[in-house]
Amino acid sequence: MNQLRVIFYTNISVSIFLFLSSLIIIEAKNDNFIRFPPGKMVFPPNKRSDSDPQQVHISLMGKDHMRVSWSTNEHFHTQSIVEYGIRPNEYNARATGEYTSYRYFFYSSGKIHHVTIGPLEPATTYYYRCGGSGPEFSFRTPPAAFPLQFVVVGDLGQTEWTASTLKHIDSKNYDVLLLPGDLSYADTHQPLWDSFGRLVEPYASRRPWMVTQGNHEVETIPIIFPHPFKAYNARWPMPYLQSASTSNLYYSFEIAGSHVIMLGSYTDFDSDSDQFKWLAADLAGIDRVKTPWVFALVHAPWYNTNLAHRGEGESMRKALEELLYKARVDVVFAGHVHAYERFTRIYDNKAESCGPMYVTIGDGGNREGLALAFENPPSPLSLFREASFGHGRLTVVNETHAHWSWHRNNDLDSVEADHLWFQSLSTTTNCCHQNSQSPSSSTTHNDEL
Repeated sequence: MNQLRVIFYTNISVSIFLFLSSLIIIEAKNDNFIRFPPGKMVFPPNKRSDSDPQQVHISLMGKDHMRVSWSTNEHFHTQSIVEYGIRPNEYNARATGEYTSYRYFFYSSGKIHHVTIGPLEPATTYYYRCGGSGPEFSFRTPPAAFPLQFVVVGDLGQTEWTASTLKHIDSKNYDVLLLPGDLSYADTHQPLWDSFGRLVEPYASRRPWMVTQGNHEVETIPIIFPHPFKAYNARWPMPYLQSASTSNLYYSFEIAGSHVIMLGSYTDFDSDSDQFKWLAADLAGIDRVKTPWVFALVHAPWYNTNLAHRGEGESMRKALEELLYKARVDVVFAGHVHAYERFTRIYDNKAESCGPMYVTIGDGGNREGLALAFENPPSPLSLFREASFGHGRLTVVNETHAHWSWHRNNDLDSVEADHLWFQSLSTTTNCCHQNSQSPSSSTTHNDEL
């Protein structure tokens, strides 16, 4: 009887997913842009016992702590504990956390465990085990000082292209991964969250993944299921409380002289909103002497010459752009558009040498394919654009200079197709000493910023 009930619930869940997917396909066909055929979906199976941890991933929790998250079967009594140490199979420290769970129609998530460990030493490899059993994992903590390298990749999904992107990312060392929204592309079909967790575990268990939400994390159904971000908040909690935020949908963190702001494109952001007030306070609290670099991530891009998703970030830009400009934010990364595009420094739709550089990097490998069509002639503000899957690397070399590169993965090997050096606005004379209430008199379109 139980087996029949599971089959019945699964069939109902699949039917709901197929119906919702058909609506998405119909909507995509009505868009005025072209998508490149996506790769096949990949669904890594669970090869461990039901009592062992799976979908293990880590995220930063303050200056010297790490959150370890994983899932287990709800029918097994697995403790929310993490044992860890600096030598394989030798655990001289132990931390206890808690678990949560959620239901989505007939789907049950099982137990989702979250344990914070630390304090940890910088630039150190730790070995750890979750729940007192199962395999050993390891991660390396980020450095306490420059140089520091971020990987930036958006709109991942779980296709053959995703797998290719992840392998290319893993081919070179990095410290922290930043993901500006659209993780699993579950779109209400909750088992896809589980398969996504298994797909990224070999990477997300070894380096901290810091994420923000995209439209595919909303997962509401009008009237039937009006509660947004149910799975996202349960599975991917970020350190929002540590940055005085009241929502997991926007937060910030600091690491090695860099302040990173993760903004929420799908929650309120007007001047009366909690997010606006939080962002203003967060930016005001940054000490640019101790923290010379500031980066921000959103999902829907504020600047975009692709025909996909035109203008979808405009209302957020009008609400928040001035705050970022006055605070001399160095770069704003976005996803959503399934292509790569890099702009010059901009403020209010004009080239502005003291404004942020804008980068769209929604080309991680999603199931919807690439957005191939760009407006022509190109805007002079757009310096490089290409509809290919890939990822970016942001290397903060020191207090004054950083290097950005974009790596195309359409090829067998990852190819650096775009790159530039740029200087922190906090150390740029005409920006750090200029009255930030008005735009500077100089503009730039150069690749070397």
